[in-house]
Amino acid sequence: MPEKIKEYDVIVIGAGPAGYVAAIRCAQLGLNVACVDNWFNKDGQRSLGGTCLNVGCIPSKALLESSALYEKATTELVEHGIKAKNVSLDLKKMIQRKEQVVKDLTGGIGALFDANNICLFSATAKLLAEKQVEVTFLDNKKEIISAANIILAPGSLPKPHPEIPFTDNLIVDSTAALEFDSVPGAVAVLGAGVIGLELGSVWRRLGAKVSLFKSSKLLLPAADDQIGQQASLILQKQGLNFCFETRVTGYVIKNNKVELSYEDSEGQHKTLFDKVIVAIGREPNMENLFSGDAGIKLNDRGFIEVDDKCRTQSEGIYAIGDAVRGPMLAHKGSEEGMMVAELIKGKSARVNYETVPFVVYTEPEIAWCGKTEQQLKENGHDFHVGSFPFASNGRARAVGHTEGLIKILADAKTDRVLGVHMLGPHASELIAQAVIAMEFGSSSEDLAMTMFAHPSLSEVMHEAALDAGPGAIHKARPRKS
Repeated sequence: MPEKIKEYDVIVIGAGPAGYVAAIRCAQLGLNVACVDNWFNKDGQRSLGGTCLNVGCIPSKALLESSALYEKATTELVEHGIKAKNVSLDLKKMIQRKEQVVKDLTGGIGALFDANNICLFSATAKLLAEKQVEVTFLDNKKEIISAANIILAPGSLPKPHPEIPFTDNLIVDSTAALEFDSVPGAVAVLGAGVIGLELGSVWRRLGAKVSLFKSSKLLLPAADDQIGQQASLILQKQGLNFCFETRVTGYVIKNNKVELSYEDSEGQHKTLFDKVIVAIGREPNMENLFSGDAGIKLNDRGFIEVDDKCRTQSEGIYAIGDAVRGPMLAHKGSEEGMMVAELIKGKSARVNYETVPFVVYTEPEIAWCGKTEQQLKENGHDFHVGSFPFASNGRARAVGHTEGLIKILADAKTDRVLGVHMLGPHASELIAQAVIAMEFGSSSEDLAMTMFAHPSLSEVMHEAALDAGPGAIHKARPRKS
């Protein structure tokens, strides 16, 4: 007789930030959960957490922090009266620290799975008809499992460049760009989005000459124009070379280097680089994810079609994270995972896509939430603006990071906060204040009437809110008659 198919309440395919959060929340709600994930580290050990924990958010932030400390030690400490002699770089140690951070966090997820009695299959998964899942192990042995509810959380992959294919150790994706064994002399980054800016910042701080190639003329088109323009000027001043409105057309490998061909308004060019990092975006990981009769439909961009509750066209089958519409952000996927778990349990749940925070971990950091000024103008929405620079903030002056500002956009009639945009120190932390305020429908006056600790960077938010109304205390502007 054939072996009986194992049945669960929920099967989650993928254990990245969307999948593992969905699995844990389902288990916390008393559901019998299985999770199938095929990520193994370079030592052949299973490693939960998907791209984010293994080769994305976490290792990149570890290197950003380490490289920032190195730059501070070599260029900034003298301003604080600290003379640090013979500062040198141990890149091997820096990479080892990054890997240990990853190991600790991925291992922590494994412990959480054990604590919540989640059945983990370290294998690949393929959704079949009738909510059955084919599980294929490393030895090619297969097993069929099924569940009343399926959550697809396959994540995403680096998008290849149509003209510049990956070449081992020379033309690389964002994963390999975290593993260089020496600091390259010259680095080309194809794409100047979040990933390109962060990786470019790491290697520039460590001594590489970094050029970022972008086909459009705006640094971060999704960000507020004022913030993007100021960030562009600051990052160029730091040493990043931006090639805007430039199209890369080809390459040649010469003596273990890459000669890139590209064109801009001034004509054709060729430049030699030690490394080329392709960071032109990511695409959903759909390879062999489901069979043709599984009832899953993709849109014209290759994403799984879902409604606002992350439900596919097939009853009981959900999709979350990078595989569906919306920004490819770990926290967005996690919140979708939480929502779907609650819905499966019969509870009410939603994700507010109007208050998703965006962060770029450059120095200074860039963060925003809600509508940009250009979006409001395009929609004919009347609004008022309040802003305040970090240069006028006491804490920012004390720590020596004074570049940037916080900008608040509020409805002209209701004063409700419509968007908050930041460029400055610790913007990744400060943006949470904006998200909370917008979730509660706050007005700029609400923020202006809230007491903030002094001295703190948060006071820049307070002053920006005041500036949206009667006027910031520490910002000179003409008196109203």
